[in-house]
Amino acid sequence: MPLTDQQDHADTLLLVEDSDTQALRIRRMLEGHGFHVHRVASGEDALDTLDERLPGLVIADYHLPGMNGGQLARQLRMNAVTRTIPVLILTEGIEPGLEREGLESGADAYIPKSSDPALIVFRIRALLREHAAHAPSLLPQRVFRRARIMVIAPEPAHRRAVPELIDQLRRDGHIVTLCPDPSRLRPSLLHDPDHVPDCVVIDLACREFDGLEVCRKLDEWRQEDLLSGNVPPRILGVDDASRPDAKEFSARVFEAGTDDLVSRDVGPAALALRIRVLVRRKLLQDDVRRIEVERQAREIAVKSARAEAAAIASKASLAEALEQANRELADANRKLIETQGKLVQTAKMASLGELVAGIAHEINNPLAFILAHKDTVARGLDRVIGMEAACADPDHDGRAAILNKCRDRVGSMNMGLRRIQNLVLNLRKFSRLDEGLFQLIDVPEALETVMALLTQKLGSGIVVRRRYEAPDRLYCQAALLNQVIMNIISNAADAILAAQPDDMSVRGGIAEGEIEIHTFLAHNGDGRDSYVFVITDSGPGIAPDVQERIFEPFFTTKPVGAGTGLGLAIAYSVVQAHQGSLSVGSAPQGGARFTISVPWNPGPVAGDAPAASRPLSDHAR
Repeated sequence: MPLTDQQDHADTLLLVEDSDTQALRIRRMLEGHGFHVHRVASGEDALDTLDERLPGLVIADYHLPGMNGGQLARQLRMNAVTRTIPVLILTEGIEPGLEREGLESGADAYIPKSSDPALIVFRIRALLREHAAHAPSLLPQRVFRRARIMVIAPEPAHRRAVPELIDQLRRDGHIVTLCPDPSRLRPSLLHDPDHVPDCVVIDLACREFDGLEVCRKLDEWRQEDLLSGNVPPRILGVDDASRPDAKEFSARVFEAGTDDLVSRDVGPAALALRIRVLVRRKLLQDDVRRIEVERQAREIAVKSARAEAAAIASKASLAEALEQANRELADANRKLIETQGKLVQTAKMASLGELVAGIAHEINNPLAFILAHKDTVARGLDRVIGMEAACADPDHDGRAAILNKCRDRVGSMNMGLRRIQNLVLNLRKFSRLDEGLFQLIDVPEALETVMALLTQKLGSGIVVRRRYEAPDRLYCQAALLNQVIMNIISNAADAILAAQPDDMSVRGGIAEGEIEIHTFLAHNGDGRDSYVFVITDSGPGIAPDVQERIFEPFFTTKPVGAGTGLGLAIAYSVVQAHQGSLSVGSAPQGGARFTISVPWNPGPVAGDAPAASRPLSDHAR
């Protein structure tokens, strides 16, 4: 789309409303306040118009045919160009849970249609002011692309779950195709940019074809596509949980190249959520690749301009022309690198926040129900035990022992339920949405939250030793402790696990090793102190040639599908945003040793902005 056309539509509002009566009323109200309104009747139509015009704001009814307003907002947030477009959701009334669902999907505001028109107009103007400050100045030729899903399964006439899954994916805004005969697939499937799927879902439990062989063939094709520089699709397998050899079959599935394996018993909604996560990562890598291609194109353009400047050196100062070209190249590279870093971090944390919010919501309701009934049962047992104590029945002692045992079991249940509550609390702490702000952090508490989330990976054999010698408080971004420390400790656990001997199964399959976290204050010669984190592990260590490249984006030593190569690159950029340093070396016992050093700031000075509302400086961004 030409830039001038995009500027013409910068103040246009996209109205998504299926009711002609409501659409006419809202449109007249908005046009009466000077807005240009373009109306469509469904979320799918709204997505299809984005290549023709990019609106300044989207106003969507929550209840729409097909995808609802929340699902439309989620689709817009998955695209790098449309991610900053404000979304205002309107509904007939405040229904319980709808506002929270809409806002968690990525909407910016949620207003009943019965609200005062002046209030709606004020909210629209406020959102447009925010969008004007962050709107992209240049747009790619194609603005928006809906995710494409291919489902490889037999004809769904006798499989109710398949059409339900396809309907759910289409409501999410994806383009879904059904392939009942995988023998017709050809390698050209992955070379057509207009039809290549972002995710392939394979029914592994059907008898009409060999699902494992299909996975192997698709993985072979996408490895060839990966060598050509493209981003290959994700592969998800769906299997029957009742399979007698489920453990051995799962291992063969992942060896065949599958990225994720889900039981069909989880239901279409949960399966669609797992597919959404794979698609989000795929689209993120597409955006990163597009940014890299644009960077290379701009680099070539700057080099051409530099050559042209050299050709006309007789008419102008050659030194001045080269200096100008170098400045333009440095500025272009800096902007593209910053954009790429923000894109990766924003999409990753938004994905994690959405999943954590959904998990916490699903766990809290049954957990509260169980805790309430547990207390009722405990009180009932106490009353029965009191009645038994006053009873003169000869069998009193036997019944009393059983009742006391029941009361002890209820106490044990209470410990387990409280542990689940603490896990949900830790997930919420980790996924909080203010990691872009500087605030006062309790370092030990934050580190323990990270340890709690890594409990499953660390297992019972990897011992984590703490030596907290630095002050408890540090004024920083939450991402410094959430992303950086978690990435490093997770990599340490992977290294320890990879270094286990082949006979690990003799010891019960438990990885053994040690990770140490040491914090202290370092006194610099300039009078300013540094807050230092040192993380060492007992793994095999990192080779010197790998240490030189370990912080490069997309560099990884893990197998294909096991790592993206972005974890340590993101950690390095976060530490740099704090004007600190991140280095790697060898530990005394032979493992890896990561050292994080940031300027120590115990908190904002008197008269400064509150920690929770103070944004990053330009340098830190």
